[in-house]
Amino acid sequence: MKFTGFEMRRITLPLVSPFTTSFGTQTERHAIVLRAVSDGADGWGECVALADPVYSPEYIEGAHHVLSTYLLPRLLAAGDITAQQVTPLLHGVVGHRMAKASVEMAVLDAELRATDTSLASYLGATVDRVPSGVSVGIMPTIDDLTHAVGSYLSDGYQRIKLKIKPGWDVEPVSAVREQFGYSFGLQVDANTAYTLSDARQLKKLDAFDLLLIEQPLGEEDIRQHAELARMLDTPICLDESIVSAEAAADAIALKATTVINVKPGRVGGYLEARRIHDIARANGIAVWCGGMLETGIGRAANAALAALPGFTLPGDISASARFYETDITEPIVLEDGFITVPRGPGIGVTPIAAELDRVTTSTQWITA
Repeated sequence: MKFTGFEMRRITLPLVSPFTTSFGTQTERHAIVLRAVSDGADGWGECVALADPVYSPEYIEGAHHVLSTYLLPRLLAAGDITAQQVTPLLHGVVGHRMAKASVEMAVLDAELRATDTSLASYLGATVDRVPSGVSVGIMPTIDDLTHAVGSYLSDGYQRIKLKIKPGWDVEPVSAVREQFGYSFGLQVDANTAYTLSDARQLKKLDAFDLLLIEQPLGEEDIRQHAELARMLDTPICLDESIVSAEAAADAIALKATTVINVKPGRVGGYLEARRIHDIARANGIAVWCGGMLETGIGRAANAALAALPGFTLPGDISASARFYETDITEPIVLEDGFITVPRGPGIGVTPIAAELDRVTTSTQWITA
């Protein structure tokens, strides 16, 4: 396809409630929405970088700069391209996977819309709906936490993920199990907040029959994760450490993980995410689809990815209402604990113009 330009919109959406993790609290979602304009069909992408470089080295201001200065001009200069060519074309720009993922997503969406093909079909989806889990942030009190968890269980979510950090780990997990029992999947996410010296404390979590403990140690501590895995009964899941299919293969070979959280933005796009799925599946490693507080654009695409056969655990693909009072697309809805996989062309959703305009803070066009 020949792309004539890209529209970049900076948007800000207020969250329905503050979301706290080990690295900070978010009260609003900053994102870049990218529209790829071609001679065939337009496509949409979303950059999932946070406002500050606290989850990864990337952040929204930096992503905007690298997109406008380096990535999009390179792509436009290349002439006719396919989505499969995006990663090789942008390889000369080191890193910036979240920015690159938004470009690939927009190009792929346009390509699939032009051929009336859904992203789910293109990736190899085998189901029409995916089980939904919800991520629960660190709360001011245990009572606040149990109230939130009870509400999400009543909504029908099939899995609860609790954010933890030193000083907020065993007590909240124990309280949730004591009040709600063991009939639902429960897991925890540390977002790199611990070190190997905390192994004894983390070992206490074995008592609560958790699905997994996600990224307890630093993102570069693959060897130490392997050591920790030998000390715990609870499966170790890697998130921040898995930035590519090669990183996933290495972690599996070193026995540092038995579960992988696949986030398309973190690994550079949906095509690389599919490669990670394939490697993990070939090695008997479970995968699930993580979330970055995406709008309906990214949430719909994540549902398509999570419909692949290796995604055997509920992901963080919650309903739009979990985070946003009003989404920029038609809302993603939870039904009987599941999210329906969009089957329309491309990612299957399109921003509602009035809602997108309402939350847009700036717009920039990059043209050939």
